Amino acid sequence: MQTLQLSNRYQLASSVFVKGLVVVFVIVGGLLLLLSPSWPQALLSVGLLITIALFGVYLIQRSTVAYTLTPTHFQQHLFQGGWVVKWKNIEKIGICTYESEGWHQPLPWIGIKLLHYSPYLMAICPRVSTEILLSQRALLYLGARQHQCESRFEEMVLDPQPYIDEQGIEHTGLQAMLANRMKYQRRFFDYDIFISAQDLDREAEEFVGLARRYLAAAEPDQ
Repeated sequence: MQTLQLSNRYQLASSVFVKGLVVVFVIVGGLLLLLSPSWPQALLSVGLLITIALFGVYLIQRSTVAYTLTPTHFQQHLFQGGWVVKWKNIEKIGICTYESEGWHQPLPWIGIKLLHYSPYLMAICPRVSTEILLSQRALLYLGARQHQCESRFEEMVLDPQPYIDEQGIEHTGLQAMLANRMKYQRRFFDYDIFISAQDLDREAEEFVGLARRYLAAAEPDQ
């Protein structure tokens, strides 16, 4: 399998919302130039518009999520940093589902179940750990509600209890919080890592199929 780079940058830039903002930006810019009483005022307006445009580019950059799939590992790249896992440390990849009255409803999340937590915990940067803990609270609550334990949600959301891995290594701080979150999510959804379907450049089912092909063809560590 060849190394593959994926990104949602094009989807962000080509979205209807962004296109609408560009149209509004052009119209407002033209009106400001036409209605400016003097050249200094016009230049000031242009400078303001350029500043707003640069801020918009910055926001798109912050929302960009990229992925690298190689014969040996899978990596997610975020504005804050990223994480990496080897295919040999992945048990399964699939669409996360929510059970209601005996029916499994697909959720807009892709789940990854690991064999061992430690390599992932050691490779992820603190800023990304914090982002995951905060941005995936709703998913945790959904799992807690599914298993009738909403009353424990507050103690689960940022559980600081030290986590001891399979090798007897103790993880504390953000690493412990993330490991405990993964432990709860595995109980609820049978997955440890979650990728939002909104962060993909294709349909979730297609992405899962692609990742499973890489998983099946994974090369051993060199």
